[in-house]
Amino acid sequence: MTDSGQERYRFSEAPIWELQRKYYEELGMQAWKNDQVPQYITSNPMIGTGYAEMIFGFLQDRAAMGQTAEPVIILELGAGAGRLAFHVLQKLCELIDYAGLTLPPFTYVMSDLPWKNITGWQQHPGLIPFAQQGILDFARFDAVADTELHLTQSGKVIIPGTLEQPLMVIANYFFDSIPQELLYVDEGKIYECEVSLKYPEQSATMGPSEVLRDLIPEYYYRRAEGYEEKSYPYRDVIAFYQEKMEDAHVLFPAAALGCMERLSALSVAGFLLLTADKGDHRPENWEYAEPPKLIHHGSISLTANYHALVCYFEQKGAISSFTEHHYKNLNVGCIYMLVEPMRHVQARLAYRRFIERFGPDDFFSLKLWIDQNFDTIGMQQILAFWRLGGYDAELFIQTAERISSLLEDASDEEILDLKLGIDRMWTGFYPMPQKYDLALDSGLLLFEMGLYEDSRRFLTQSLKETEDEPVVTVLYCLAICSYELEDLEAALEYTRQALVLAPEHEEALDLLAALSGD
Repeated sequence: MTDSGQERYRFSEAPIWELQRKYYEELGMQAWKNDQVPQYITSNPMIGTGYAEMIFGFLQDRAAMGQTAEPVIILELGAGAGRLAFHVLQKLCELIDYAGLTLPPFTYVMSDLPWKNITGWQQHPGLIPFAQQGILDFARFDAVADTELHLTQSGKVIIPGTLEQPLMVIANYFFDSIPQELLYVDEGKIYECEVSLKYPEQSATMGPSEVLRDLIPEYYYRRAEGYEEKSYPYRDVIAFYQEKMEDAHVLFPAAALGCMERLSALSVAGFLLLTADKGDHRPENWEYAEPPKLIHHGSISLTANYHALVCYFEQKGAISSFTEHHYKNLNVGCIYMLVEPMRHVQARLAYRRFIERFGPDDFFSLKLWIDQNFDTIGMQQILAFWRLGGYDAELFIQTAERISSLLEDASDEEILDLKLGIDRMWTGFYPMPQKYDLALDSGLLLFEMGLYEDSRRFLTQSLKETEDEPVVTVLYCLAICSYELEDLEAALEYTRQALVLAPEHEEALDLLAALSGD
């Protein structure tokens, strides 16, 4: 390891943040390939449904106040792979179509720092239809500095004071990944924790992710009276820590607070923040806290200080919603920095129903158990959890083999529910950077179920999408499907293609003989 001269930095100005930025700018959407950077917990159909219900409730509240003419801007910070936006928009459009209510128009704006991500969204087949409808737009946004939103599709520029509706902000796995201050509080005094970094010996030839993984931080304490002065913009929050904390390392989200203040300035009516993260809103969770560890997953993340966000904005008149029960993996909260926030009843009720009662963190805890036990659960349990998760492809992928083993004893109703689930899963499937042939698994399972028309549709889709040589099993299954559907010409063609790949394939030879009349 090298100490790079033991240069000390303010934590928010340490080179780790530049490495973080470089990592995302170099990789773009590939950063989420094979879950190198975690995304499932904050981007699955279940959380997308909950957020869509929150947005739908918020639109109803604005309509109830007579605010239906001006559009509502929904800004997602750090939209990453784009999967959350896809699920939210899909479910939100379903709700709006089903309800048939008069609501204000909306535009969902996906934002991030790397241009590569924006280019990826613009070309993604799951997002293009929403952009074509005019309900989805994109923007490059630097949370540390930017004061405006420049929309790429419409060409609109949103500057301070131009929005008449409140801005709705979504921030998942975002505040834990942008610069934070690191303070030490003891005996009523504030100290700033400076950091020096020990780099790996080969850091000059390593990529940003490898350097972030291997560097070692060392902390030093410097008395920081500036945080205690009345002129410091977040002085009242700091005063709370001075009074309540002892021997505590506190990650202070000055960048996040500044970001939300700049976003708030875009609207004359405030903002609603919906956020999910490894974040603590309870002050007791910061008491006696040790120096933070850099959590590495391609990039790095820390714990988001939701308490500071809540404390600051509640002092300015906001109300907030966080679960009464303690979170395990994901804390989902909402801050209503609005004029008369209590009047936004439908949004608050949606939080109560879809986050508080049973939310994304509860779902993820159950999924972790399912992941470890899916080979022992029955068909009805698989179907029930699949419905709960919004017919998510990941659960299907994990349980397809188990479902296959249960088909022999499955009822006709269970077979029909499986078919329904596969259709809904396919409609709600958002392809990620890593390739997975979901059409193949779906088609083969439908083949086992004797649903030949549906099986042929999916297996044909698999052949269209694959870049590899066709698999003989797929061609043989397509031949059987075509035979059962009395499409004998197609059955003969698929059989011949299968025999080109496997001339000794006995079943294909028998089928060829039957089709040829030999």
